[in-house]
Amino acid sequence: MDILIKPIVTEKMTEQSEKFNRFGFVVNRRATKIEIKAAVESMYNVKVASVNTMNYQGKKKSRFTKAGAIEGRTASFKKAIVTLVEGDNIDFYSNI
Repeated sequence: MDILIKPIVTEKMTEQSEKFNRFGFVVNRRATKIEIKAAVESMYNVKVASVNTMNYQGKKKSRFTKAGAIEGRTASFKKAIVTLVEGDNIDFYSNI
């Protein structure tokens, strides 16, 4: 099972990482906090202090086309906010 899907790189998460040493990830919906902690520690060689998770439901969306109204949903996902131990850091921009 792939635990970490992608990092969340937004203005809000960048501010959180600078102030509180917290980093956000979109994770597998079935992943537990313990599995997320182990995945982050092994992938980025850091020490994790705590993990907070949030489940997001998909939103209902509709648009109007020539063929008529099309309705659907966006994907549901789970977000994890990982707080690192003081002194550790993750640099998402090093590979660019």
